[in-house]
Amino acid sequence: MYVDRILRGAKAAETPVEQPSRYELIVNLKTARALGIEVPRALRLRADEVIE
Repeated sequence: MYVDRILRGAKAAETPVEQPSRYELIVNLKTARALGIEVPRALRLRADEVIE
């Protein structure tokens, strides 16, 4: 959204800062395994989405 405004001519310093209304936690287990990272079970249970 910010990129669109700037490409249409808005100055970056003048664009308002917007806070997200909702955060999502997504855990990618395939990538974690490839990197050798063990994702704790509690984190997986808390995630909004778990990618196998």
